[in-house]
Amino acid sequence: MSLIEHKKNEDGKYELKVSIDADAFNKAIDKVYRRENKKITIPGFRKGKAPRTVLERMYGEGFFYEDAINELLPEEFDAAVKEADIEMIGRPEVNVEEMSKDKGATVLFTVELRPELEVGTYKGVEATKTVEQVTDEDVDAEIKKLQEKGSSIVAVDDRAAENGDIANIDFEGFKDGVAFEGGKGEKFDLTLGSGQFIPGFEDQVVGHKIGDEFDIQVTFPEDYGAAELAGKEVTFKIKLNDLHVKKYPELDDEFAKDVSEFDTLNDLKADIRSKLEKVNADRADTQLENDLIDAVVETLEGEVPQVMIDDKIDDMVRDFDYRLRQQGLDMQTYMKYMGGNAETFRKQFEEGARKQVKTRLALEAVVRKENLQATEEEIEAEYKKLADLYKMEVEKLKEVLPLKDIAGDIKTNKAVDLIKDSAKVTEKAAEKKTEEEK
Repeated sequence: MSLIEHKKNEDGKYELKVSIDADAFNKAIDKVYRRENKKITIPGFRKGKAPRTVLERMYGEGFFYEDAINELLPEEFDAAVKEADIEMIGRPEVNVEEMSKDKGATVLFTVELRPELEVGTYKGVEATKTVEQVTDEDVDAEIKKLQEKGSSIVAVDDRAAENGDIANIDFEGFKDGVAFEGGKGEKFDLTLGSGQFIPGFEDQVVGHKIGDEFDIQVTFPEDYGAAELAGKEVTFKIKLNDLHVKKYPELDDEFAKDVSEFDTLNDLKADIRSKLEKVNADRADTQLENDLIDAVVETLEGEVPQVMIDDKIDDMVRDFDYRLRQQGLDMQTYMKYMGGNAETFRKQFEEGARKQVKTRLALEAVVRKENLQATEEEIEAEYKKLADLYKMEVEKLKEVLPLKDIAGDIKTNKAVDLIKDSAKVTEKAAEKKTEEEK
């Protein structure tokens, strides 16, 4: 392959004209012939045994030309892009200007260049860092989770049912004396006071003893899913089979020893508080970084090519499909259950894809303005880190992750650090969230 010329044309796209010599073209034709001949039957010859000259006489000399060109194009195009040292987006337009056995082929590729947009202010960006404070209630909630893990279920047989008990019941519902569909259950464990059943149901089980059989009356909510029951008064026949209650370990130093490496409950609580403070601080740092980058992205000047957004959507859809398959599903089944199609499904990713593309272009603009570079040592360290993460040999990883991509990531990470380090940040404590907000 030789790159004859490369230039930007009048509409801003980039042209690469490539010459493929006759020897390479003829080798590609021969390769295609050997592969395709196995599928062709010619009278007088066994299947796959007809000479190439016979096929070309019957179907024309150029019978294999198109397949031969397609065989060569991917490698020829990649080499041309590398030699021209350009960054393109999307897929190339391909125009074969000439092809023959004697002269080889001449191909014109037309591509869209990756845009180099500009950003406004990226140093001294003002932002507020909000850190949520850790309260005693937060620590107690974590202790409660540990206490829950250590709980046990014990039978209760010496008293009537109380809120908090796990009541095992048989039940059947009747409307106007007739049993209704879906209203029957046997040996069902119901935690009284949990609100699992419709309002009023659990309250009327409270106070009954094991073995009791009794009726309760309840009214279904007006917005209940089954229209024939919405707003209707019904009767449930109940039998209380047995009662259990969760027994929690005492919150003392022995509890701390059982669930942690600490000797006292106070030490365990102090450790929990410290970890929660770190989680909150990390969350605040992440949010601050996002806010700063978003502020820089807002200053991005110029149009983002739709092809870049479409390519990013493709990546996101492939990743989603991979995760579905990890769970034993596939895209078609998922869309069937969700009641959508490929177009509406892709639309869900568009906003996120647009934001990711704009963020990358904004950070690349900072990289250019600051002439940020990735050193050989930094590149090798990144390859080593990723190789350890994916449990691959470094050299194998280099075959699938181009150096240019690794260097680009390092440089954009440096841009993020520069934006953060130069920012004017005001810190404040977050207002405490209610349980509902949490």
